[in-house]
Amino acid sequence: MTNLVWLRERGMGASILVAALSSAFGVVLIAATGYLGAILLADRFIGGSETLAVVVSIMTALLLGVAIYVAAIVTANTFATIVAGRVRNIALMRLIGASARSQRAEVARQGLIVGVIGAFLGLIAGTGAAAAGVGLGDAILDAPRLPFALVQPVLLVPAAIVVLTTWAAAWSGSRRVLSVTPLEALGGSVERTHSDLARRPVRNAVAVSLFAGGGALLALGIAVGLVTPLGVVVAFGGGLLSFTGLALGAHLIMPPVLRLVGRAFGPSATARLAAENGMRHPERSARMAIGVVMGVTLVTMFAVAIASTKAVFTATAGGELPEFMASLLDTFSIVMMALVGVSAVIAAVGLVNLLTIGVVQRRRELGLLRSLGLSNGQVRGMILLEAAHITVAALVLGLILGIAYGWAGAQSLLGSVPVVPGEQVSTFVLPALPIVPIAIVIGATAVLTLVAAVVPTRLATRVAPVEALAE
Repeated sequence: MTNLVWLRERGMGASILVAALSSAFGVVLIAATGYLGAILLADRFIGGSETLAVVVSIMTALLLGVAIYVAAIVTANTFATIVAGRVRNIALMRLIGASARSQRAEVARQGLIVGVIGAFLGLIAGTGAAAAGVGLGDAILDAPRLPFALVQPVLLVPAAIVVLTTWAAAWSGSRRVLSVTPLEALGGSVERTHSDLARRPVRNAVAVSLFAGGGALLALGIAVGLVTPLGVVVAFGGGLLSFTGLALGAHLIMPPVLRLVGRAFGPSATARLAAENGMRHPERSARMAIGVVMGVTLVTMFAVAIASTKAVFTATAGGELPEFMASLLDTFSIVMMALVGVSAVIAAVGLVNLLTIGVVQRRRELGLLRSLGLSNGQVRGMILLEAAHITVAALVLGLILGIAYGWAGAQSLLGSVPVVPGEQVSTFVLPALPIVPIAIVIGATAVLTLVAAVVPTRLATRVAPVEALAE
């Protein structure tokens, strides 16, 4: 039997949780879509609408795709951080004859196992949640529906996708293995510096190209949206490409942003140390921040898009929406925010996990700081400030991106809708900023900062300085 002791390694449990959340979310989405479809098909007025079925299927695919996209980036970042902490062990294996490719294949195999375990747990949990939801729906809605089979082969699809994406994310995150040399067996965990990362022309060029190409597609989607609502499809592709470019080049963008944010936390020694850590370890900082950026961007984007859509419908209705339409849009907004919130939870798990792994891998550094005179309270404060820097920087960037993407989505979808009734003239949709959802995002980010720092701050002071320096 394969040795699975490595599953106890810090970070693996959270990776399994991310895979389980993604799988369960997919199962619940598919089950909910089938259940709603059974109710709608039983309706004698809209039961034969093929358009409605297509729209529901597209929304399901998009939401599932977003959740898996977020999970893949979080998993890739987790494995990249784990590999950075294994540099010395990998170098020792290279020293006794192991190849870099065999070591990378081992990391990818571990990712596959993590994906299988998480997908299976998510499949079980998601099916149970879906069964409870169907029972609750039957009791509350009391609406006729066609026969609906909850357990069906299609539920295996999200689980299979999660397994494959987790394996691929582990393979992607383990590319650092290829550059580990046997000489590094004499050192410890080593993260690349900002200047080293700036000298990676291929990756940086790909990141810039994706971001620029995505921006061009966004602009094209907005232009197409002035003629037809299908512009939103083009804009969606542009948003996905541009954010992928941003995620790929986060190691160049986030450290300077973190340093700028760090200046707002004062000139104390702990605050300055926390701010400079972002520049000393740019990859680690970028991995932590990009997940939060994704979560904030997604929630803000949907909130702005829905609020802008409501504003346009209000204008076309002569300044006041009918009560049933307002209620429908509000309900849709709540449902969408709850669904997108799953992706934000996945990103939050990634931040907590990566911050914890980072503290474990920096035991020697933290031990040196304590031996130089920093108290336990100052070390805890430094870790808390690092979490605060990351979440504040990610919040600001996520809000900016979310507002931009949300406006682009609303504009590309509704640009061809005349704001003034009776005038068939394309117009620009002004972005609407929903205060309550944005306030909730800011409050949730503050809570995330405190939660993310709980375990790391305890770990940072648990080991004596002499023991940490001896590692």
